[in-house]
Amino acid sequence: MDRKTSLLLNLAMLVIFGIAMTTAYAQDDIKQSPSCKHCGMDRQKFDYSRMLIEYEDGTSTGVCSVHCAAVELATNIDKTPKAILAADYDAKSLIDAEKAFWVIGGSKPGVMSKRGKWAFGKKENAENFIKSNGGTLSSFDEVMRASYNDMYEDTKMIREKRKMMKQGQKQGQPH
Repeated sequence: MDRKTSLLLNLAMLVIFGIAMTTAYAQDDIKQSPSCKHCGMDRQKFDYSRMLIEYEDGTSTGVCSVHCAAVELATNIDKTPKAILAADYDAKSLIDAEKAFWVIGGSKPGVMSKRGKWAFGKKENAENFIKSNGGTLSSFDEVMRASYNDMYEDTKMIREKRKMMKQGQKQGQPH
């Protein structure tokens, strides 16, 4: 085997190993935090919107959405994030949220939010989503600003939904 072939083979093995480790890590974050710390939602069910925040002190928090990530970051203002990871909407694997191509808005409602906020690892995937669903290509900073701006209305919406669910459960039970 010549040097070039050997180098290509080693590179291919590293890529395959990297993909396997990313997939394993993606599943580990759900096993370590099966439900969202802030709202209790099933992170496996929302694997396309989940996020993981790793702090410099070695702790981490798994949440279901960018809405709950905003809550997490606001309530832990004294902890410094080392990494903020978001699920790629299509691949469902965790990617660097700050480097992701984000889409704000469009016809698809968000998780814990009226206005959707979706992460993509590839710009072309974000652009394809926009073609199908609408929305605006955005940065992570813009997404976080939008999350905080939407927080009051989203919190009211969540409270109303939960109130209606509780009333429905009470009405469905025999008196």
